[in-house]
Amino acid sequence: MIVQPNQTIFELPDRAKIHARYETALPALEYMNKAIQQKIKDTVCLSSQPGYKTRVKNFPGYYKKLLRVKSQAAATSEELPLITDLLGIRVVCVFFEDLETVVRQISAAFQVVEIERKGASRKVSEFSYESIHLLLNIPKEIIDEINRPEFGQTVLINMDALVCEVQIRTILQDAWAEVEHELVYKSEFSPFDLPFRRKLASINASLNLADIVFQEIRDYQNKLNRELDYRRQNFYGRADDSTHEMLGGSAEESKILPSLPMVNPFLRGTIDDLILEALQAHNTADYQRAIEIYTRIIQFDPPPNKMVLSVIHKHRGMAFFSQSKYDEAFGDFSTSVAHDPDNFRSFYYCGIVRSLLGDHEGALGYFEKSLAINPFQAHVHYREALAQYQLGEYQEALRELDQSQKLGLDDDDTKLLRSRLVEKFDMK
Repeated sequence: MIVQPNQTIFELPDRAKIHARYETALPALEYMNKAIQQKIKDTVCLSSQPGYKTRVKNFPGYYKKLLRVKSQAAATSEELPLITDLLGIRVVCVFFEDLETVVRQISAAFQVVEIERKGASRKVSEFSYESIHLLLNIPKEIIDEINRPEFGQTVLINMDALVCEVQIRTILQDAWAEVEHELVYKSEFSPFDLPFRRKLASINASLNLADIVFQEIRDYQNKLNRELDYRRQNFYGRADDSTHEMLGGSAEESKILPSLPMVNPFLRGTIDDLILEALQAHNTADYQRAIEIYTRIIQFDPPPNKMVLSVIHKHRGMAFFSQSKYDEAFGDFSTSVAHDPDNFRSFYYCGIVRSLLGDHEGALGYFEKSLAINPFQAHVHYREALAQYQLGEYQEALRELDQSQKLGLDDDDTKLLRSRLVEKFDMK
């Protein structure tokens, strides 16, 4: 026991006794950590798959931390003395945007004791360790599991005080934390002179900048994909209008979908920038401007590669299609598949144009080529069934319609086509 004047009495912990308690509790600790990790995995839902790391702090690290925090429980209780990071789980995300999403999702599924954003209060000129740390209470269902007989009766852990620390970082933040931990935290001697410290700060700043750029590119991709989705919906809407008319229904007015705010980290005039500009013009029904921009990309010097040309001809063909210029649209879709024979969507679009031009036999050939590349396209099976219906091949049409519905397409159009086919069979 150490007694200093005007100080609280602090009794030194017995390392051997604490080690024995630690070893007794270890199976339960490991079980709880893995169970919490699995629950987090089941909870977190991101477009990019995060990585997970888990560990129960080893005894040397645990005991060293215990001495640093001077836990009185180490000497005054038969329970295992607790520290906040005895149980640890790390969620390593790809992008900045994922971090707060993970925080929200975990907070909704667990009882959160504390949230700490490491490095959030630093100055603009400072670069250091960054991470979001959550302290979670152990869920009751997991506590109930460790009360089973196989864990024994000698596990003495204060479950009301035990927490699990969850660290949430990007891949680059995690890389920096691992290196910094080895160079600075675990080392008995850390570089103190200014050049070394500047080098470390520069590396961290570079990683931070890379995270920011990755997120900007991700924002651009998300924006581009949304514009593509809007444009595709508008295209399908116009194609569906013709379908209603083929089956004796009334055409619905196609909606012009609103374009989204510009988010673009690329230089003005680049192919990436022009594609986004063209899609925004396309989605706001400024088809002529969209066609002009697509044409500029096609005429780039040096020319884009074949994959890019395939995509751009497909987009320009859709713009022509929206203007009911079906011959020009078919020309672009055909050029698209010439540049990329695996472009199953362009084969499908060729088929739609041939259907509208009354060439159902030709349309059928293009639909079959599209399905040969990707057979899991419910809407293409439907279009093939429609072409076969127009050709009087009712049995074949019914088979394709069944395939379409097996793949999940069961809308008003499929039901209408099925009713028309039933009428044909009843007439025989």
